[in-house]
Amino acid sequence: MNIALMAHDRKKELMVQFCIAYCGILAEHNLCATHVTGKLVAEATGLPITLYLHADQGGSQQIGARISFNEIDLVLFFCDPANPKGFDDINKVERLCDQAGPAPGRPGLAQHRQSPEAISRGIRKPDIKVRATARVAPTYSIG
Repeated sequence: MNIALMAHDRKKELMVQFCIAYCGILAEHNLCATHVTGKLVAEATGLPITLYLHADQGGSQQIGARISFNEIDLVLFFCDPANPKGFDDINKVERLCDQAGPAPGRPGLAQHRQSPEAISRGIRKPDIKVRATARVAPTYSIG
């Protein structure tokens, strides 16, 4: 599974803690992230992470392009609700996930604190073989 990691500045430490806690599960998947988030997670966990540009320099757009080309299965985005300008990123990523195609063609987007934890447990199940089932990304109910 291809998983993108994104976090607003005030949520980066939470993302690092999450990735430390679920390092064993995440290690089984291909990870990518915006630059600072990915660097912090990689340093803390030792996980191999493909780094894109800093979000303000186009990293969000790079991940968005991968979503558009159906190369991302799951986006873990830790959003800071106190950062009003930060909602541009999450809204764009959310829209891309919704537009990526009809179910089962949409990547999952986990942006609430409990959602990534529930999804990370779910992706550990051996019965979820998203790339073997179809060349489209799976849909996860995270509402």
